[in-house]
Amino acid sequence: MTFGLIAIGTTLVLDQLSKWIVLRALGPNGSRDVVEIIPGILNFNFVRNTGSAFGLFQGGSEWLKILAIFAVVLLAIYYVRQASKDWVLALALGLQVGGALGNIIDRFRYGYVVDFIDLPRWPTFNIADSAITVGVVLLMYALLFRDHEQLAVKRESSGRSSLTTVAGDEG
Repeated sequence: MTFGLIAIGTTLVLDQLSKWIVLRALGPNGSRDVVEIIPGILNFNFVRNTGSAFGLFQGGSEWLKILAIFAVVLLAIYYVRQASKDWVLALALGLQVGGALGNIIDRFRYGYVVDFIDLPRWPTFNIADSAITVGVVLLMYALLFRDHEQLAVKRESSGRSSLTTVAGDEG
């Protein structure tokens, strides 16, 4: 469960700190328009995103606030119920909750989400979006593969202990 809480806190701090820096340097009153990090590959470029992921539903910030809060509540409930059982699951949910909270803070504070990581042929995104994406991939791994791995280990270990008990009783 601690992995998840650390992921929430770290994601939130890194996301909000990076957005604060971007707003000061590149934002509406910033001194530059673009910072070229890796020429032709990676730029930092301030973008106001009033939509959702990949720039979909532009202008839908108000109903996206409600949807995002609902998603965080569901993730938090699932986190409380399941996170103590598996550190990968806790980390996955922590990244998703931290990222969602970072973008929710933007929507309430600015009326839009601050995006700035700019790659060729890809919508501009931020650290919160990255955390959500990594969290979803980890969640899929945990749900599709890790549960099966853990069940196999539990069956194997419970099979050995019952064999040991049976063998010990015969002696």
